[in-house]
Amino acid sequence: MEQTKPKNIYQKLIEVRKAVPYLQKTESGNQYKYVGSSGVLTAVRGELDKQGLLLIPRVKSVKVTGDTVEKTDNYGTKHTTTWFTELTMEYTWINADNPEEKIVCEWYGQGVDIAGEKGVGKALTYAEKYFLLKFFNIATDTDDPDKYQELGNNELHINHEPKLISKPAGDTITEKQAKRLFAIAKGNQDLVRNTIGKYGYERTSEIKKAEYENICNEISDNVKMQIYDDIPFMGDAGGGEN
Repeated sequence: MEQTKPKNIYQKLIEVRKAVPYLQKTESGNQYKYVGSSGVLTAVRGELDKQGLLLIPRVKSVKVTGDTVEKTDNYGTKHTTTWFTELTMEYTWINADNPEEKIVCEWYGQGVDIAGEKGVGKALTYAEKYFLLKFFNIATDTDDPDKYQELGNNELHINHEPKLISKPAGDTITEKQAKRLFAIAKGNQDLVRNTIGKYGYERTSEIKKAEYENICNEISDNVKMQIYDDIPFMGDAGGGEN
Protein backbone atom coordinates (compact mmCIF):
# COMPACT_ATOMS: atom_id res chain seq x y z
CA MET A 1 0.00 0.00 0.00
CA GLU A 2 1.40 3.32 -1.05
CA GLN A 3 2.02 5.72 1.79
CA THR A 4 0.63 9.22 1.64
CA LYS A 5 3.34 11.79 1.18
CA PRO A 6 3.45 14.28 4.10
CA LYS A 7 2.33 17.80 3.27
CA ASN A 8 4.90 20.53 3.22
CA ILE A 9 4.31 23.82 5.02
CA TYR A 10 2.89 25.55 1.96
CA GLN A 11 0.36 22.77 1.33
CA LYS A 12 -0.72 22.92 4.96
CA LEU A 13 -1.22 26.68 4.84
CA ILE A 14 -3.35 26.28 1.72
CA GLU A 15 -5.56 23.81 3.62
CA VAL A 16 -6.09 26.42 6.33
CA ARG A 17 -6.99 28.97 3.69
CA LYS A 18 -9.53 26.58 2.15
CA ALA A 19 -11.12 25.90 5.55
CA VAL A 20 -11.84 29.57 6.35
CA PRO A 21 -12.83 31.45 3.18
CA TYR A 22 -15.19 33.85 4.92
CA LEU A 23 -15.97 35.45 8.30
CA GLN A 24 -19.18 37.29 9.04
CA LYS A 25 -19.04 40.66 10.76
CA THR A 26 -21.00 39.99 13.95
CA GLU A 27 -19.67 42.61 16.40
CA SER A 28 -21.34 46.03 16.45
CA GLY A 29 -19.82 49.49 16.73
CA ASN A 30 -20.60 52.99 15.44
CA GLN A 31 -23.17 52.40 12.68
CA TYR A 32 -21.14 49.47 11.32
CA LYS A 33 -20.15 45.92 12.11
CA TYR A 34 -16.72 44.31 12.39
CA VAL A 35 -15.03 40.97 12.91
CA GLY A 36 -13.67 40.56 16.42
CA SER A 37 -10.09 39.47 17.10
CA SER A 38 -11.22 36.42 19.07
CA GLY A 39 -13.52 35.45 16.20
CA VAL A 40 -10.64 35.43 13.73
CA LEU A 41 -8.37 33.40 16.02
CA THR A 42 -11.11 30.89 16.83
CA ALA A 43 -11.90 30.42 13.14
CA VAL A 44 -8.36 29.45 12.13
CA ARG A 45 -7.00 27.78 15.28
CA GLY A 46 -8.79 24.47 14.81
CA GLU A 47 -7.42 24.03 11.31
CA LEU A 48 -3.93 25.14 12.38
CA ASP A 49 -3.95 22.42 15.05
CA LYS A 50 -5.25 19.88 12.55
CA GLN A 51 -2.49 20.69 10.08
CA GLY A 52 0.23 20.84 12.74
CA LEU A 53 1.19 24.48 12.19
CA LEU A 54 2.65 26.85 14.77
CA LEU A 55 2.62 30.64 14.52
CA ILE A 56 5.27 32.35 16.62
CA PRO A 57 5.15 36.17 17.00
CA ARG A 58 8.15 38.33 17.79
CA VAL A 59 8.26 42.05 18.53
CA LYS A 60 11.28 43.54 16.80
CA SER A 61 10.79 47.15 17.86
CA VAL A 62 8.37 49.37 19.78
CA LYS A 63 7.67 53.06 19.24
CA VAL A 64 5.38 54.98 21.60
CA THR A 65 4.39 58.62 21.03
CA GLY A 66 1.98 60.81 22.96
CA ASP A 67 -0.25 63.59 21.73
CA THR A 68 -2.09 65.91 24.12
CA VAL A 69 -5.28 67.66 23.04
CA GLU A 70 -6.70 70.64 24.92
CA LYS A 71 -10.45 71.10 24.95
CA THR A 72 -12.37 73.92 26.63
CA ASP A 73 -16.07 73.76 27.45
CA ASN A 74 -18.47 75.20 30.01
CA TYR A 75 -16.80 73.19 32.74
CA GLY A 76 -13.28 74.41 32.05
CA THR A 77 -10.22 73.20 30.16
CA LYS A 78 -9.35 69.54 29.90
CA HIS A 79 -6.17 67.91 28.61
CA THR A 80 -6.33 64.44 27.12
CA THR A 81 -3.20 62.54 26.11
CA THR A 82 -3.48 59.79 23.53
CA TRP A 83 -0.67 57.24 23.40
CA PHE A 84 0.06 55.76 19.98
CA THR A 85 2.02 52.49 20.03
CA GLU A 86 3.64 51.12 16.88
CA LEU A 87 5.17 47.64 16.67
CA THR A 88 7.46 46.17 14.06
CA MET A 89 6.52 42.50 14.13
CA GLU A 90 7.80 39.22 12.80
CA TYR A 91 5.54 36.20 12.47
CA THR A 92 7.08 32.77 11.85
CA TRP A 93 5.11 29.79 10.56
CA ILE A 94 6.60 26.43 11.60
CA ASN A 95 5.65 22.97 10.32
CA ALA A 96 5.42 20.90 13.54
CA ASP A 97 5.97 17.69 11.55
CA ASN A 98 9.15 19.11 10.06
CA PRO A 99 10.39 22.03 12.21
CA GLU A 100 13.07 22.87 9.67
CA GLU A 101 10.31 24.20 7.42
CA LYS A 102 9.64 27.81 8.33
CA ILE A 103 8.16 30.91 6.74
CA VAL A 104 9.05 34.30 8.23
CA CYS A 105 6.73 37.27 7.61
CA GLU A 106 7.38 40.89 8.49
CA TRP A 107 4.34 42.75 9.87
CA TYR A 108 3.24 45.96 11.54
CA GLY A 109 0.84 46.62 14.42
CA GLN A 110 -0.51 49.71 16.10
CA GLY A 111 -2.58 50.49 19.16
CA VAL A 112 -4.12 53.66 20.54
CA ASP A 113 -4.75 54.09 24.25
CA ILE A 114 -5.79 56.94 26.51
CA ALA A 115 -4.51 55.54 29.81
CA GLY A 116 -1.18 54.49 28.33
CA GLU A 117 -0.63 51.07 29.88
CA LYS A 118 -2.51 48.98 27.29
CA GLY A 119 -0.95 50.27 24.08
CA VAL A 120 1.33 47.29 23.43
CA GLY A 121 -1.42 44.77 24.20
CA LYS A 122 -3.81 46.52 21.84
CA ALA A 123 -1.20 46.66 19.10
CA LEU A 124 -0.45 42.93 19.49
CA THR A 125 -4.13 42.01 19.30
CA TYR A 126 -4.71 44.27 16.30
CA ALA A 127 -1.61 42.98 14.48
CA GLU A 128 -2.53 39.31 14.99
CA LYS A 129 -6.09 39.81 13.76
CA TYR A 130 -5.13 41.55 10.52
CA PHE A 131 -2.14 39.31 9.88
CA LEU A 132 -4.39 36.24 9.86
CA LEU A 133 -7.11 37.94 7.80
CA LYS A 134 -4.69 39.17 5.14
CA PHE A 135 -2.35 36.17 5.10
CA PHE A 136 -5.21 33.75 4.43
CA ASN A 137 -7.17 36.22 2.25
CA ILE A 138 -10.26 35.79 4.43
CA ALA A 139 -13.23 37.75 3.12
CA THR A 140 -15.39 39.65 5.61
CA ASP A 141 -18.83 41.09 5.04
CA THR A 142 -22.08 41.78 6.85
CA ASP A 143 -23.85 39.27 4.59
CA ASP A 144 -24.52 35.82 5.95
CA PRO A 145 -22.25 32.93 4.81
CA ASP A 146 -24.89 31.46 2.47
CA LYS A 147 -25.22 34.74 0.58
CA TYR A 148 -21.43 34.95 0.36
CA GLN A 149 -21.37 31.55 -1.36
CA GLU A 150 -24.04 32.72 -3.82
CA LEU A 151 -22.20 35.91 -4.68
CA GLY A 152 -18.88 34.20 -5.27
CA ASN A 153 -15.41 35.48 -4.54
CA ASN A 154 -15.03 37.61 -7.68
CA GLU A 155 -18.24 39.60 -7.24
CA LEU A 156 -17.60 40.11 -3.54
CA HIS A 157 -14.11 41.39 -4.30
CA ILE A 158 -15.43 43.90 -6.81
CA ASN A 159 -18.21 45.17 -4.54
CA HIS A 160 -15.89 45.79 -1.62
CA GLU A 161 -12.77 47.07 -3.32
CA PRO A 162 -11.47 50.06 -1.29
CA LYS A 163 -12.35 53.36 -2.91
CA LEU A 164 -9.27 55.21 -4.11
CA ILE A 165 -9.18 58.88 -5.00
CA SER A 166 -6.30 60.70 -6.66
CA LYS A 167 -4.99 63.44 -4.42
CA PRO A 168 -2.46 66.17 -5.15
CA ALA A 169 0.86 65.95 -3.34
CA GLY A 170 1.67 68.44 -0.59
CA ASP A 171 -1.97 68.94 0.38
CA THR A 172 -2.28 66.25 3.05
CA ILE A 173 -2.43 66.54 6.83
CA THR A 174 0.55 66.29 9.18
CA GLU A 175 1.37 63.38 11.46
CA LYS A 176 0.26 65.44 14.46
CA GLN A 177 -3.10 66.12 12.84
CA ALA A 178 -3.49 62.42 12.12
CA LYS A 179 -2.87 61.57 15.78
CA ARG A 180 -5.48 64.15 16.78
CA LEU A 181 -8.11 62.07 14.96
CA PHE A 182 -7.42 59.14 17.30
CA ALA A 183 -7.55 61.46 20.30
CA ILE A 184 -10.97 62.74 19.23
CA ALA A 185 -12.10 59.12 18.72
CA LYS A 186 -10.84 58.30 22.24
CA GLY A 187 -8.62 55.55 20.90
CA ASN A 188 -11.26 53.88 18.72
CA GLN A 189 -9.25 52.90 15.64
CA ASP A 190 -12.19 51.30 13.84
CA LEU A 191 -14.20 54.52 14.15
CA VAL A 192 -11.35 56.48 12.55
CA ARG A 193 -10.85 53.93 9.78
CA ASN A 194 -14.57 53.71 9.04
CA THR A 195 -14.97 57.49 8.94
CA ILE A 196 -12.02 58.24 6.66
CA GLY A 197 -13.16 55.39 4.42
CA LYS A 198 -16.32 57.35 3.66
CA TYR A 199 -14.08 60.05 2.18
CA GLY A 200 -12.17 57.56 0.05
CA TYR A 201 -9.08 57.25 2.23
CA GLU A 202 -7.33 54.07 3.33
CA ARG A 203 -4.73 55.80 5.54
CA THR A 204 -4.74 58.93 7.64
CA SER A 205 -1.61 60.10 5.81
CA GLU A 206 -3.72 60.47 2.64
CA ILE A 207 -6.29 62.87 4.13
CA LYS A 208 -6.54 66.23 2.39
CA LYS A 209 -6.35 69.33 4.57
CA ALA A 210 -9.54 70.66 3.00
CA GLU A 211 -11.52 67.69 4.35
CA TYR A 212 -9.74 67.32 7.69
CA GLU A 213 -12.10 69.41 9.84
CA ASN A 214 -15.16 67.70 8.38
CA ILE A 215 -13.68 64.32 9.30
CA CYS A 216 -12.82 65.54 12.81
CA ASN A 217 -16.37 66.80 13.31
CA GLU A 218 -17.90 63.54 12.07
CA ILE A 219 -15.74 61.47 14.42
CA SER A 220 -16.62 63.80 17.30
CA ASP A 221 -20.34 63.50 16.52
CA ASN A 222 -20.11 59.70 16.54
CA VAL A 223 -18.31 59.73 19.89
CA LYS A 224 -21.05 61.96 21.36
CA MET A 225 -23.69 59.57 20.02
CA GLN A 226 -21.99 56.70 21.80
CA ILE A 227 -21.90 58.60 25.08
CA TYR A 228 -25.51 59.73 24.87
CA ASP A 229 -26.77 56.28 23.89
CA ASP A 230 -24.60 54.60 26.54
CA ILE A 231 -22.95 52.41 23.93
CA PRO A 232 -19.53 51.10 25.04
CA PHE A 233 -16.53 51.59 22.80
CA MET A 234 -15.70 48.44 20.88
CA GLY A 235 -12.95 46.34 22.41
CA ASP A 236 -11.76 45.06 19.05
CA ALA A 237 -9.51 48.05 18.44
CA GLY A 238 -8.51 48.16 21.99
CA GLY A 239 -7.32 45.10 23.71
CA GLY A 240 -10.40 44.02 25.59
CA GLU A 241 -9.31 40.56 24.54
CA ASN A 242 -5.80 40.76 25.92
